[in-house]
Amino acid sequence: MQSDHVGTIVRSGMAAFVLVHGAWHGGWCWEKLVPLLEANDHTVDPLDLPGHGDDTTPISGMTLESYAQRVAQHVEATSEPAVLVGHSMGGMVITQAAELVPDRVAKLVYVAAFLPGDGQSLVALASNDPDELVQQNLIVDEAEGSCTVNPTALREAFYAECSEADAASAVSRLKKEAVAALVTPVSITDGRAGRIPRIYVECLRDKAIKITTQRLMHAARPCERIVSIEADHSPFYSRTEELAEHLLALA
Repeated sequence: MQSDHVGTIVRSGMAAFVLVHGAWHGGWCWEKLVPLLEANDHTVDPLDLPGHGDDTTPISGMTLESYAQRVAQHVEATSEPAVLVGHSMGGMVITQAAELVPDRVAKLVYVAAFLPGDGQSLVALASNDPDELVQQNLIVDEAEGSCTVNPTALREAFYAECSEADAASAVSRLKKEAVAALVTPVSITDGRAGRIPRIYVECLRDKAIKITTQRLMHAARPCERIVSIEADHSPFYSRTEELAEHLLALA
């Protein structure tokens, strides 16, 4: 249930949230969520991965390694161990980043996100459900090494329950994704990324990563807590206050 009073909840202590967007998106996708977390005196960093949002890195520089390094840099800049939140592809990124700076990460939160084990790539995890809307509508430019999603499928795949205004604004800001980032497996160890507490936020009506796939992943990589939201793939728009409530509780 959403709350109309999430901005006035009093929490003890302050958390440092580092928010990591998914493929094609940018730090802008958290724009409605950030004020709700900041209103509770937490610090929030909705970064842009290389080549996304306002970052102009070319496709050749958009790799899982460069994404993880970018996140690690932001985590190291926080005043205390970070609550690292990843959405969709961002789950791959926060997992790899945690391997780089495990002592600087307090928790890993996966929001309708890919949750890999060592040696798993996003493409491999997505293959569990070939009928989901992203794979069906993926447009690959092999020469450039990039991919996009068919514009006719974007609304239903990513923003099915979002307002028309939010969906249109998001679609207008999407950028190309690098194929290399999607096919590269994570390389992690139990003693570093594997020891950090994991929380999974399920989105039950997700059409980009279906709930069956979400549950296969967190069954294979057990989490200390599972949260469920009746939402599409973009709860930061469609269920902003409910997502904020859950993140505040974790903080």
